[in-house]
Amino acid sequence: MFYNLRKYIVPKLSKHPKIRIFFSKIYKIYFSIFGQLHVLPDFYILGGQKCGTTSMFVYLSKHPGILSPSSKDIRFFDKYFFKGENWYRINFPLKLTKLFAIRKHAKILTGEGTERYLDHPFAPQRIKEITPNAKFIILLRNPIDRAHSHYTMIYRRNSESSSFVDAIENEKERITEPFNKMLNDSNYYSDIYFRHAYLHRGIYVDKIKRWMEVFPKEQFLIIQSEEFFKNPSKIYNDVLEFLGLPSYDLKEYDAIRKQQKSILEKHTRDKLQHYFKPHNDKLYELLGKKFDWETELENTEN
Repeated sequence: MFYNLRKYIVPKLSKHPKIRIFFSKIYKIYFSIFGQLHVLPDFYILGGQKCGTTSMFVYLSKHPGILSPSSKDIRFFDKYFFKGENWYRINFPLKLTKLFAIRKHAKILTGEGTERYLDHPFAPQRIKEITPNAKFIILLRNPIDRAHSHYTMIYRRNSESSSFVDAIENEKERITEPFNKMLNDSNYYSDIYFRHAYLHRGIYVDKIKRWMEVFPKEQFLIIQSEEFFKNPSKIYNDVLEFLGLPSYDLKEYDAIRKQQKSILEKHTRDKLQHYFKPHNDKLYELLGKKFDWETELENTEN
């Protein structure tokens, strides 16, 4: 409740810095005292970005056995880790709320869905220290469509001036330095990397390997996003089974942010198919299953 009140008040205090500082101090006192009264998450939707994570989060929030956090993207284990565990806890329901909810339902869970966790080099170990038994849901979309959807979002927000072709051509030069800084300094955070790593964030195998070096495979459920888009009811209930919750059918499975196949020039799509193919092959080997992302390439080469 206090957190939601803060989200409403703070923007209105932008013209009153002294009052804002005072309110922030009160909030800090609040979460330092009452943070331990709140639960920690049982599961995380790790990503990837533009892969259907928002729809999955909303669907799960409608299940009677799930209590929602204050927001989907809390971003504690990547950007705000310095704020401390009590600050993080405030974003989740009270332990007392969960206790009352258990009277109606045998099992009550809560979770969050910050998709940047999948890419952040220190997020796995940080989560291990606070919620070692958590479960992880990962949605993976064809990295070509993910990259273009990501680019379109950033472009519409006026944070990208280049064309898609130019952006991916210059990506390495743009993101290498900030990404390496994050790798070498746990206190460093780069919005530039997360905003403009259109291709790099689609090399899923490297990110998932990092996570599976910290947590056993049994704690992960990895979903092909295209299957989720085609059959949301089935995939939704697969996730509920993974979380140990009873099946539940929603009346509607409208996509919160509709994902469509990107319309790209054949030359650009073919180039990206070849770029991602070796990374995708390593992913399939790691997961022990193959997605159908290379179908178009195989058809053109046969």
